[in-house]
Order: sequence, then C-alpha cells, then structure tokens
Amino acid sequence: LLHPRATRPSAATFIPSAMAPARWSPTAFLAVLLLLPPFAPSPARAATPGKSLSSASTAVFQLQGAVYPIGHYYVTMNIGDPAKPYFLDVDTGSDLTWLQCDAPCQSCNKVPHPWYKPTKNKIVPCAASLCTSLTPNKKCAVPQQCDYQIKYTDKASSLGVLIADNFTLSLRNSSTVRANLTFGCGYDQQVGKNGAVQAATDGLLGLGKGAVSLLSQLKQQGVTKNVLGHCFSTNGGGFLFFGDDIVPTSRVTWVPMARTTSGNYYSPGSGTLYFDRRSLGMKPMEVVFDSGSTYAYFAAEPYQATVSALKAGLSKSLKEVSDVSLPLCWKGQKVFKSVSEVKNDFKSLFLSFGKNSVMEIPPENYLIVTKYGNVCLGILDGTTAKLKFNIIGDITMQDQMIIYDNEKGQLGWIRGSCSRSSKSLMSSFP
Repeated sequence: LLHPRATRPSAATFIPSAMAPARWSPTAFLAVLLLLPPFAPSPARAATPGKSLSSASTAVFQLQGAVYPIGHYYVTMNIGDPAKPYFLDVDTGSDLTWLQCDAPCQSCNKVPHPWYKPTKNKIVPCAASLCTSLTPNKKCAVPQQCDYQIKYTDKASSLGVLIADNFTLSLRNSSTVRANLTFGCGYDQQVGKNGAVQAATDGLLGLGKGAVSLLSQLKQQGVTKNVLGHCFSTNGGGFLFFGDDIVPTSRVTWVPMARTTSGNYYSPGSGTLYFDRRSLGMKPMEVVFDSGSTYAYFAAEPYQATVSALKAGLSKSLKEVSDVSLPLCWKGQKVFKSVSEVKNDFKSLFLSFGKNSVMEIPPENYLIVTKYGNVCLGILDGTTAKLKFNIIGDITMQDQMIIYDNEKGQLGWIRGSCSRSSKSLMSSFP
C-alpha cells in the first residue's frame, strides 16, 4: 500500500521530543486516555473551518491509568469511518499523534486493538502544509506520501507516513463532531530492545504547540479553541479536555508561557526551588510541563540539593533500601500501604515563578509507595537521560488541573480532586 523506505532515515529526520525519558515506569512505556461523555444520539457533523467557536465547543474525556504501577494515563480516541477505538498516550511534550499501523507493518508491537489499516485515499502527500511544518527542508522520497520518524530519549521510535482520517468527538453541547485530522501511520515501531514487546497503548496523542498537534488542527478547523487541560487523580483516572468552557474563572495560578532553550515545549519559565519554604540557594531552574513523563526530572544541581534536603530532615525510623521500582527508596518500621501513611515525615517543595506564582509540590506529589511497601522518590536525576532542563511530570501534576492556554499564551494550575466520577468532575473547580 505504502512505499516503505529501504533504509531507516538519517539522524537529520524529525526528532521532536526530548521528553520521553518520560515513561521510565516499571511496567509501561506509553500512556493512554478514555472518552468521558457517551456519543450523543444526534447525527455527527463535519467540522466547518472558520466557524465562530462558542464556549460550549469543548470536548471532555475520561482518563484511565495511574502513576504507579501503571506508569501512564490514557484515553480512548475514536478514529476512522466507521469509528473504532484506540488507546493513545497523552503527551504534551510532543506534537505528532500516531497509531501502530498495518500499512503493511514492518515492525509493530502487540497492542490492545487491531492495528489501524489505512487506505490509499487517506495518505497525506509530500506537498501538504502539515508535512512541510513537520519535516521542514526535507525532500520526500516518494511525492505521494509524507514520511516521518520520531525518536524518543528512551530509544523508542516510530517510523511511518502521515494519514488523514476522521476523529469522532462528543462536545459538551451534546453534539457530535467528525474532524478530519492528520496523524502518523507507524509501520515500524521500536520499543525497548527488540521492538516486539507488548505495548499498553495503540499509539500516542501529541498535544504540543506545533501545527500538526491534534489541538492545533481542531482549532484550525473551527472545532475547539486552542486550550487544553488535564487532571490526573492520585487514585487513578482523571479527565482531559479540549476547549475553554470548563476553565475555572478564579483561583487559578497563571503564568505566561515562556520560550525554552531546549525546544518548543510548554514552559512556565524558570522557577526558584524551595524546600519547606527555605531556598535551596540555587539559581532559577528552567521548567517544562510534560504529561508524557511519569515522574519529575531535575537537572544535576537541583536534584542533588533536593535529595540532600530530604535526607537531612527524615525520621530515623526510615532506612534507605534498594527497590527495583525507583532509584531512591526508604523502608519504615512497618510496610507502607499508601503515601498518606508516611507523608508527614517529608516536607513540601515549592517552585516560585514570580510574585504570587508558586506551585507547591507536597510529598504526595513526589513520592510513591511500591508494591514492596517502601516509599520512593518520584523525582529522578535528569542527567541520566541527558536532559539539560527540568520536567514536571505526571506525579507532580496529580490532583491539580493543569491548563495550557495557547489562545492567551499562558499556563495555569489549580488544586482540586481529579475524581473518576463524571458527576463530581468539576465540583472542585468553580
């Protein structure tokens, strides 16, 4: 069907995200999401470019998954005609959405659903604007198709071509919309050492700031505003939304989106790190919000300072212990069952991004309790992944609504319960 390349692309091909040390989880590489509202009985309509967007043009999705032991949060996207469900890893640290794809498949993993099977009329040509934006200054080997390759820092990769197909979304105004969106049809996946491992998802949902991002395309087609939010529950699950209808009108901490030195990522800028409200004496650290990262990653200096401060304040009843789950763990006099049992032995971290713009990181936002009953630090040394900046990952974003407002160029966060229950979905966020 397609024209696979005889050799793998060179290092000059598209490598968008340094964010994927991300899924260094004990059990999973990818993350996924599940649609919250049931499809409305009204007939689906096609997206109309340029139509004026009402605040009700918002899609809400229910999340499944957890930081530990699953290692990811995931959603179900309904793709194709007729629509079929696929689990996608939600990643604000990269732009391109892709599915494992029978095109035919050269190297695909075992996934929850049958591989997506494209037809020739859905292939995006090399001359398409989204192909150009994805792979600038690149000549396509075959003019009829747009090749892509994504490499992640944990050595995973996806190689394939761009496809355009319908995504069926339910909006909060009870209508259903079909939007024809461009995404990657990955016929050569390398995950882990041999590319043959069981994957937890069918692909990845790219929600970055680039033109090929699903959110950017929905805005371009007049479906939703370019606003994204997610809320990960410490109890598992949570919700994701596209649009601005449910963004709280008060109590949100807002900061301008900042340019990063390392790529086009969502960043609140540089923050000063405090432990127990005391400065750790370092210069401000560049921070990136990345839902594709299970844990937080700090550069060498803030990581060492954080570990030293934590250890200095710990109770003598906690003893450092080896645990395969994470690099730094402690055992107590009894087996721990949840972070709540041990959080009083730890203090909060704070990141200050300026006057009245502070993110508190309480112990439950940087600790996990493993199946062995130990408590472990969910902040990792980013230098092992060759990162030069600092990542706020899923563990730190739990029980907070994180809002990426590309319309106003700002990032926001507000604490509240990220419940699974659709009835209580917004009760904590007026």
